[in-house]
Amino acid sequence: MLIAQPLKKLVSAVILDLDGTLINTDGIVSDVLKVYLVKYGKQWDGREAQKIVGKTPLEEAAIIVDDYKLPCSTEDFVAEIYPMFNDQCCNIKALPGANRLIKHLRSHGVPMALASNSPHASIESKISYHQGWKESFSVIIGGDEVKIGKPSPEIFLEAAKRLNMEPSSCLVIEDSVPGVTAGKAAGTEVVAVPSIPKQTHLYTSADEVINSLLDLRLEKWGLPPFQDWVEGTLPLEPWYIGGPVIKGYGRGSKVLGIPTANLSTKGYSSVLSEHPSGVYVGWAGLSTRGIYKMAMSIGWNPYFNNSEKTIEPWLLHEFDEDFYGEELRLVIVGYIRPEENFPTLESLIEKILDDGKIAERALDLPLYSKYKDDSYLKNT
Repeated sequence: MLIAQPLKKLVSAVILDLDGTLINTDGIVSDVLKVYLVKYGKQWDGREAQKIVGKTPLEEAAIIVDDYKLPCSTEDFVAEIYPMFNDQCCNIKALPGANRLIKHLRSHGVPMALASNSPHASIESKISYHQGWKESFSVIIGGDEVKIGKPSPEIFLEAAKRLNMEPSSCLVIEDSVPGVTAGKAAGTEVVAVPSIPKQTHLYTSADEVINSLLDLRLEKWGLPPFQDWVEGTLPLEPWYIGGPVIKGYGRGSKVLGIPTANLSTKGYSSVLSEHPSGVYVGWAGLSTRGIYKMAMSIGWNPYFNNSEKTIEPWLLHEFDEDFYGEELRLVIVGYIRPEENFPTLESLIEKILDDGKIAERALDLPLYSKYKDDSYLKNT
């Protein structure tokens, strides 16, 4: 049972950004730039990722040409790189919660617009690989259809106009600071879903900041609520990770009294970038011991301020000994909550124990218990 949230403001329509909000373009951008920069003897290191989020294609190009001191004009760079991006459009995945959100709003007749700094043709190309998306938006507007892109409010004002709505009746969902700035300047309500980790402090002008689309509570805005939460969990398409158990930071048992079986993140950078930090439920298979219920956190653990994203499964079973080095396989089937910081260690421990209870109960449901027999868990 979800606790009713106080209503923030009634809205009648939703305007969505595309790159970084609905689709995971970051990985493709990195892959293309890594290949492209080699010809100039340069190496993409991702340091510009924060600078280019939410910018127009020309602005992004100018930043990269300048930062890497490339011997070409911005226009030449765009002309060379864009065909490479377009070839990769078919590989861009929807972000977790994107399909769920679009289907839900469409099924309830909520008008939707797509407003992106990308050119209109590029938007059409990207969404063509996602079934049902094009038909769900009554308005699609690209950066080449307005005089100035975000952070100018023009694109959102135009989107509201084409929806026949007042901007104040629209909810904008954005991942970038320029997008949030544009939405607020247009007079809309804005939910920020930051695409760059540990940057939530930059989004103070947003009406709400959430960790991922999975955490969106539409009823706060007077929109039809999602009805798919079950026993405190949100069912997910299963995803799989595995590897030998490694020694973590010693926090699991020593500091928290909760023995986590940490996995190495090596080889899982793309998987971790696809899934929001937070707490999940699923099943864990240990090569020599059996299959167990599990609650798992992935993320930076703000209380301990990790510098890297970690994978920390907690097997809900009393073990008599450590099992470092043993092969552990995980099937993740549901989501509990976003990662959050806590004022005290006691409040953190209390929350983790609560997560464990939610996982214990939920995994008994047929919806989840069927995955206990997944061959991946036994194929060790």
